[in-house]
Amino acid sequence: MRTRRATLLGCLVMIVLVAPGAARAQQSVADLLGRPATPEGGTKTYLEELMLYSYIENSFVWNLRTAGRGDVNELRFYDHDNGYTFNVAELSVKKDPSERYRLGYGVVITAGLDSQKNHSLGIFRDRDDQPPFFRNTEKFDLPEAYASFLVPVGNGLTLKAGKWATLIGYEGYESPKNLNFSRDFLYTLGTPYTHTGALASYPFFKWLTVTLGFTNGWDGADNNNGYLRAIGQVAFTPSDKFSITTSFHVGPEQNRSQMHGGVNNRWIVDTTILYTGVDKLTLAANFDFAGEENDPALVALGTRKDNNSRWGGVAGYVAYDWTKALRTVFRAEYFSDPQAVRSSETVVAGHNVDLVSLTATVEYKIWRGLVGRLEFRYDEANRRAFSLQNHGLTPTSHAQDTLTGALYYSFF
Repeated sequence: MRTRRATLLGCLVMIVLVAPGAARAQQSVADLLGRPATPEGGTKTYLEELMLYSYIENSFVWNLRTAGRGDVNELRFYDHDNGYTFNVAELSVKKDPSERYRLGYGVVITAGLDSQKNHSLGIFRDRDDQPPFFRNTEKFDLPEAYASFLVPVGNGLTLKAGKWATLIGYEGYESPKNLNFSRDFLYTLGTPYTHTGALASYPFFKWLTVTLGFTNGWDGADNNNGYLRAIGQVAFTPSDKFSITTSFHVGPEQNRSQMHGGVNNRWIVDTTILYTGVDKLTLAANFDFAGEENDPALVALGTRKDNNSRWGGVAGYVAYDWTKALRTVFRAEYFSDPQAVRSSETVVAGHNVDLVSLTATVEYKIWRGLVGRLEFRYDEANRRAFSLQNHGLTPTSHAQDTLTGALYYSFF
């Protein structure tokens, strides 16, 4: 452990000692092989459409107050463990369908501790594996595996089937594509991560695309109750610098034995607003409203007249690129969990929990694809919800402060 800590700290020191280079993003196979690019206005070759993305990430998280039993940071998900973590190694191969090559596909493979968080029911996770951290599951995952096809109808109808990252939310499971290292409560506690199902997307105008489809549920490759859930999205993009996207997902998530002859739906409506119209500045906001009928966590109490749950919140982001190498990000979030059904790791269901989180991140592109992040995060709850003591049964703190150093390297 001491060796790992020293290695990570040494790498973090490099952030201020090594001259910055150009960081890599996803890259086409044609570019990787050194093939000349198709002139502007021409039709891209197949290898230009075939995109690769791969990275590895490590982190070290310090809890500046008192970590919970087991040396953890409660109600945090991808950075739950206090101390060193090998987060992930990922390889992604994707090709979007086009008029010339209508068949598309995508496969993403991950290994590392983050992989345990992404598991869908039926893929490296069984029904008896306990959420939210799935400690006994494989540190390997297949978060995405799908095929798509562009149907030559009107402006082009895109069909997609398989397993794919959710349409819900602003943040995602791939850390380098998020503005901050740590994921917000809206993502980790409030929304699904992946879906297995089918989608149909149609651009009615250049600025308006509608997507509709069905899934097997929240993070479910297997269908646990035989019902399909509806999913959809409306993307309003009047320019490449401004967009408003509203998504929804609705359907029963409970096992049939929990529904007692009825159908209890879980639903979520999510809106993301993104603006990049000011040079070097990124502004974003994310809103979630969700709930579930006869939530099992409340039904189990046996003392309530109203067993319907609700949760939701808002997160705002401000990012500024001071140079090509240096970016700072500030995120402010409020998450409301009136019945504590999403905060059940530390608070007994039935109690109101309001969470506020403030996160400041400094990102520095060190050399080629090597990027360092230093992040301070403050979490506060309206009741004791952190630092579980008494054999992990009693939360003792209203707040927790964490400092994180993280490094990732993008190969392409």
